[in-house]
Amino acid sequence: MEFGIFVQGYVPASRSAADPGAEHHALMEETEYVIQADASGFKYAWASEHHFLDEYSHLSANDVFLGYLAHATERIHLGSGIFNPLPQVNHPAKVAEKVAMLDHLSGGRFEFGSGRGAGSHEILGFLPGITDMNHTKEIWEETIAEFPKMWLQEEYEGFQGTHWSLPARKILPKPYGPSHPAMWYAAGSPSSYAMAGRKGLGVLGFSVQKVSDMEWVVESYKTAVGQAEAVGAFVNDNVMVTSTAICAETHAKAVEIAVSGGLNYLQSLLFRYHDTFPRPDGIPEWPELLPEYTEEIIELLIAEELMICGDPDEVFRQCKRWEQAGADQLSFGLPIGVPYEHTMETIRLIGEHVIPKIDTDPVHRTTRFRQAAGS
Repeated sequence: MEFGIFVQGYVPASRSAADPGAEHHALMEETEYVIQADASGFKYAWASEHHFLDEYSHLSANDVFLGYLAHATERIHLGSGIFNPLPQVNHPAKVAEKVAMLDHLSGGRFEFGSGRGAGSHEILGFLPGITDMNHTKEIWEETIAEFPKMWLQEEYEGFQGTHWSLPARKILPKPYGPSHPAMWYAAGSPSSYAMAGRKGLGVLGFSVQKVSDMEWVVESYKTAVGQAEAVGAFVNDNVMVTSTAICAETHAKAVEIAVSGGLNYLQSLLFRYHDTFPRPDGIPEWPELLPEYTEEIIELLIAEELMICGDPDEVFRQCKRWEQAGADQLSFGLPIGVPYEHTMETIRLIGEHVIPKIDTDPVHRTTRFRQAAGS
């Protein structure tokens, strides 16, 4: 199992109230998390693309963010988590150009994750008036298979669809190195895993909450990907899942950090904006918040395998559970409201004590797929 981090430009109101420069400081700190993850042996860093989601995510121009990191890092793969290819948001030809340009700037380290937007607040900003948020799936389905053609055809043959069109044109630049970047889909519901597998796409699994939910979802994906008709030049047989992670020198310190981190606020914002995700029972309606997390709640979340938290040995065992459940990649959502110094310590400790025991392959999984397709 490989490891990554996921950043999104989290700027809670409490931080803005205490610091007039909170937005700038948050974005700059997140570049430092990626740089530290690169130095600590993490293989992937994913950056969100969200729009209009106050507090929850101020990372809207992730292509610019990732361009900076392409120069600031050496080995870590940089992924769009996501680029939104709906033509009402980003014209597909421009998305293809951004992907190829980032592939050059990173020396072939770019990963192309796509998706359809976070929920009704974001979607209706670009598609006002629609009543069924699943309408975006039809647009995405029409678009996703065109990207490999844009990258690999000397002159793209053009497209005439229901939602967008483009005459025959040369899409430049072409990707760097063999074939094209690995393609992923951000799964907002368990049913999306099998759909992505049938298309040969890796899954960015933002909907799996606990290890026990992982096993049947992975089984459905692996069954589908084994029979894939890939939209790209190769099958990216890959399931990435995300989890909260706090690692400290002692269990007591990790729990203390978690209790003081305001984790309930970020979780409340998630359900505020991601209203197209499955909503568990008992989640309050915004602006009502989830209860503040006490020490007892944190211990319960650890026991229920809903978060990774503890000393390095405990975190190693918790990560092994995800590997045993079938995850190909485990990415940690950072930041979560925990102070900068504690977040950096989590990255360093996991890099020192956990990753070397689990990920012993020096080559990225997607690099192997891509090289095989280009040979």
